[in-house]
Amino acid sequence: MKKIWLLAILFLFLAACSDNTNEEENTEENEELASLEVNFDLPESAEAGETVSLKATVTYGDEPVADADEMEFEYWNVEDEENTTMIDSVNNNDGTYTAEVTFNEPGTYEIYAHTQAREMHNMPKKSITITGETVTEADQTHPSHEENEESHHGHTENFSMSFEQVENVRMNEETDLNVSLLLDNQPLKNARVRYEIIRDGEEKHEWVDATEESGTYSATHTFSNPGSYTIVIHVTNDDGLHEHEEHTVEVTE
Repeated sequence: MKKIWLLAILFLFLAACSDNTNEEENTEENEELASLEVNFDLPESAEAGETVSLKATVTYGDEPVADADEMEFEYWNVEDEENTTMIDSVNNNDGTYTAEVTFNEPGTYEIYAHTQAREMHNMPKKSITITGETVTEADQTHPSHEENEESHHGHTENFSMSFEQVENVRMNEETDLNVSLLLDNQPLKNARVRYEIIRDGEEKHEWVDATEESGTYSATHTFSNPGSYTIVIHVTNDDGLHEHEEHTVEVTE
């Protein structure tokens, strides 16, 4: 009789262990399958001078992300791609991030919803067509949010960056990344430079912080897979500078 009871207890113990193992495996699988999703709401068209609402809903798996590390919108006229404007979003603490923008000139504008959270980056892009006639400052009675000094980070006058192009890049080998910054023809010091590295076809973005020496910002990175990569150089400083530039790198085995 004792043997029967011992066998029954042992069976229950093993069953409980099996359930716990399955739960842990399911949890790990769910974490691996989870990805950072950004649903970017934008109307297809608007009138010049009309306030346009921008809204990004950020989720990780099935959970809303109310604590994104970064969520900002970037827009530009397709006829003037060098002149971009960054807008900080308002965190509504429910997984949604919003902002408003007023386009004063007709044309087609493209907008990125830059989102950084859970050590991942997602930047969906949409376009909007602005119709009507150009709106001048005299026509505006309510200045728009993006025109104030704090949120406007357009192309900074007399700023330039020179990226040292990398060639013959091979996977699993360290690659040097160097960019030189100038402002008013002088080396720009004490800026913050980050290299954002994106492999074509992948959602995960890698970030590498650069170190500075006399206006040149350097870092090293090891590409783990062959393919085509986009390197986005992000530059900011305490004076409100916010610039970025994209380059393509081919990595071979």
